[in-house]
Amino acid sequence: MKLGYIILYVPNVSDAVAFYEAAFGLRCRFTHEGGDYAEMETGETALAFASEELGDSHGFAYRKTTAAEDPPSVELALVTGDVQSAFDKAIAAGASSAKPPTQQPWGQTVSYVRDANGYLVEICSPVGG
Repeated sequence: MKLGYIILYVPNVSDAVAFYEAAFGLRCRFTHEGGDYAEMETGETALAFASEELGDSHGFAYRKTTAAEDPPSVELALVTGDVQSAFDKAIAAGASSAKPPTQQPWGQTVSYVRDANGYLVEICSPVGG
């Protein structure tokens, strides 16, 4: 078994795609014709967005994430060689700062932002570098 997708339920899929393109430089690799689902190009494992309406249709309860509440107890981690520039770009695109770039004792630089829907995104350097 392997991890295929991370799917975030969002109020508006096209808005989430546009935000992740602007804030993190990711590229959309697939959008369903109905607009309720899209995938970003992130390597072997896709970051995807599904509409809350699609999530509601699954028949189970889930907590909708909003920027007004504490983020869920999960994060997305995006790795870059220039954490400060990536952090600044995300903030300029509308992300909110959760923790500015900080050098960790093990040599990694780590920062955190919240995306437009309230999800926590770690922007970090590679581990060991």
